[in-house]
Amino acid sequence: MDVGSVTAVSVAVVGVVGTLLSALLTQRAADRSRQRERERAELARECRGELLDVRTCYVALNTATRQYLAARTDQVHALRRDGSGPVRQRLTAARDQHRDVYAEAQLHVPDPVLDLAGQLSRELGAVYGMVKRLDAGAPREGDSVTDALWMPAPHREPPAVRSGSRSASRRSAPAGSFPQGRPGRG
Repeated sequence: MDVGSVTAVSVAVVGVVGTLLSALLTQRAADRSRQRERERAELARECRGELLDVRTCYVALNTATRQYLAARTDQVHALRRDGSGPVRQRLTAARDQHRDVYAEAQLHVPDPVLDLAGQLSRELGAVYGMVKRLDAGAPREGDSVTDALWMPAPHREPPAVRSGSRSASRRSAPAGSFPQGRPGRG
């Protein structure tokens, strides 16, 4: 064989091998790209699922808190009328539901929200105790139906009538503060 034919055969072999390797490398790159896309899609699904869990937890906590506040208000009004019958059971059931939902929230919601929810839960617990003492006819000094209805915190003045829209009061309220007014209505 002469050098020209060996060169021609070598070039042909390199060309065939190169063509086969390029197809193989292209296929591997496409497989990797599809795998990364599947991983991104899975991560996005997980994130959406987590956000849905947190949102569901927020809704449940808000609903349970509002029901607890409504039951407490009904109980206080029943105390004013000297008859609380089934309202007592509703308050206790609403409190139990709120505690269950709050326990679930501790697993899902971020710390700043949990701090506010915890503060509210403690205040609701204090008022629950006050309402139960008033209902039992054994109030402590400072317990009153008015305080049980409006639930003033020690660091706040008694509530004043709010003016303006809900969105205006939310925009003007400093971060982490509760709007003034009737609890459960803000």
